Amino acid sequence: MEVQLMLNRKIEKDIKHWIQNSDKALLIYGVRQSGKTYIIRKCLKDADCDFVEFNLIEQPDIVQILDGATSIDDMILKLSLYTSQRITPGKTIFFFDEIQRYKEIVTKIKFLVEDKRFRYILSGSLLGVELVNLKSAPVGYLQTLTLYPLDFEEFLQVFNVENPVIEQLKDAYFSKKPVDEVIHKRLMEIFNLYLIIGGMPAAVEKYRTTGNIDDVMDEHRAIMELYKLDFTQYEAENRRLILTHIYELIPAELNEKNKRFKIADIRKNLRYDRIEDSFTWLWKAGVALGVFNTSEPTVPLKLNEKSTLFKMFISDVGLLTTVYGKSCKLKIISNDTDLNKGAVYENVVAQELHAHGYPLYYYNSKKLGELDFVVEHDGQILPIEVKSGKDYTRHSALDNVCAIPEYGIRQAFVFSNDNVKTDGNLVYYPIYMVMFLKENSGEFPDISVSRY
Repeated sequence: MEVQLMLNRKIEKDIKHWIQNSDKALLIYGVRQSGKTYIIRKCLKDADCDFVEFNLIEQPDIVQILDGATSIDDMILKLSLYTSQRITPGKTIFFFDEIQRYKEIVTKIKFLVEDKRFRYILSGSLLGVELVNLKSAPVGYLQTLTLYPLDFEEFLQVFNVENPVIEQLKDAYFSKKPVDEVIHKRLMEIFNLYLIIGGMPAAVEKYRTTGNIDDVMDEHRAIMELYKLDFTQYEAENRRLILTHIYELIPAELNEKNKRFKIADIRKNLRYDRIEDSFTWLWKAGVALGVFNTSEPTVPLKLNEKSTLFKMFISDVGLLTTVYGKSCKLKIISNDTDLNKGAVYENVVAQELHAHGYPLYYYNSKKLGELDFVVEHDGQILPIEVKSGKDYTRHSALDNVCAIPEYGIRQAFVFSNDNVKTDGNLVYYPIYMVMFLKENSGEFPDISVSRY
């Protein structure tokens, strides 16, 4: 069921550009319940497009039509008989939703696009390794976009944080100057709410309309149950329990000291290569994020990746804090100093970096220590430490790595609860400013705020 959450999403700019300029088909995919259907409808309606929508889960007959069509003319004829809407060549856009039920439609896109009579938008959830090849096939005929849960910048609209405030924050980020303390305090309050609500549209809408955290948690639990249903629906029986077990272990693994996922916690003496596909499934489905170990903090990080050593995070921080329980959420919004928010802070940084296109890595050395995140930013290595407590200026691993001349690290970031300040090539940012860490980050999508 789609949520009528009247917030602008960054992806709208790309969808509208496709509507105005592209003759390719468009595929929008992402984790379940991220709002794909709603945002596609919104963009098509805003552009006053003539479109006809088919949902392959709710309308299984459409799958039979697509699969059994002997030609494009045959397909169009049957679809036109199935819908009450008029289908006009050169004008109508076909919107096929939930295509994971018939992923073979992607292989037919080349012929549909070459026909040129109609345009096509496809949408679906990345449900495991079966759909991993959607991004690359067929080359030249299909543009792909990913929709993530609301990131923190999008979430700010709920609280009517207007563009002038965001611009002021951006200026502080780029100039590395402190934010006005009143604004900083308010942003930290909103950020704490983001930690307990997250960015899943249904949960955000529930909070906006009821303000009841129990209702929000109910939405979170329903979403996680949908994910687990997908495990059983789209995977062989012998892998369903493993997928569910791994997913349910993630919050506990993040509470361990080094947060690295331990295969032995699934089952003693279990080898990684026996269940590697299950981890890949969860990452490709988008319900979990993998942060991989790199043996050297040097460009390119991929060359030094140790794929068997990784941390796993939940795709949305609100889901994570719901698993940790209502008392955890209450302590977060109460700024309880007894609560260790390390796992929660790292989760939100992981999902922000992931949504901004960064491959995720961490670095660990017995001699130098461990860095929470290492990314390639503007062609350079950027180490990132995430601190949730008062001792955020203590970071021996970061100091050690930055002191190695051959690594050539020009700057490093620490995200914490405190305001902006610098110490040589080290920049301390408030945790909410991770929303501005992007490649070519001088250019930002225009997100105008909707009033309610």
